[in-house]
Amino acid sequence: MANHQSALKRIRQNVKSAIRNKGNISRVRTFLRKFEETIASGKKEAIEEAFRRVQSEMQRGARKGVLHVNTARRKIAQLHARVKALDSRS
Repeated sequence: MANHQSALKRIRQNVKSAIRNKGNISRVRTFLRKFEETIASGKKEAIEEAFRRVQSEMQRGARKGVLHVNTARRKIAQLHARVKALDSRS
């Protein structure tokens, strides 16, 4: 257990940020899950709307620090490639 005042404060701050980060990570994952469900439905307009939403949330997560910026960009690029592949099949 920490003995210094600054260490005790840091522990309190870490707990608060962990709770905040958990909510943000959960939000990003929820939008990813909804995107996957929309792709399974196969409706083009719905897929494009879901992609815009998940892209926005991924960028928001990167901005808030729950995702690394390059990780968010890579995942967005992969999702966009899937959307484009669906367009080419139709």
